[in-house]
Amino acid sequence: MPNPAIPLDAEHPNVLHALTRKRAEIAGEIEHTQHHLRKLITDLDNVERTIRIFDPTVDIGAIQNRPFPPRHGAFKGEVTRIVLSSLRKASGPLTSRDIAVILMRERGLNADDRELSVIMVKRVCACLNTHRKKGLIRAVAMEGNLQGWEVVPR
Repeated sequence: MPNPAIPLDAEHPNVLHALTRKRAEIAGEIEHTQHHLRKLITDLDNVERTIRIFDPTVDIGAIQNRPFPPRHGAFKGEVTRIVLSSLRKASGPLTSRDIAVILMRERGLNADDRELSVIMVKRVCACLNTHRKKGLIRAVAMEGNLQGWEVVPR
């Protein structure tokens, strides 16, 4: 189906078609986000009006915002449980990236998402460092200048 925005004699029609599709996708996402934002603002106004019904003297500006949960936040202790369980089950040391892949698989996350993989590796590293300081796990040298992790035997 020809795109009326692209002239028939365009020098790079395939590139232009791909870019116009991408632009339409982004514009649609912006429109959806703006609609969602309008709904949130309306909901906030309704809650504030309700608060004022019960106490008109409340300083709404003094109410602190609650932080938005991080992307793909885990339940309390879930990362620790998966990390330590992975290390216990492993036949040898695991790298933080290996553990992150296991973590993502167990939580049903897309392991091919590079941005998400970086976040999960950072979360795994934070967990590993916490438990290394507690003496539960230790770092071990692996082949190829990699650092592995294993459970400290009791």
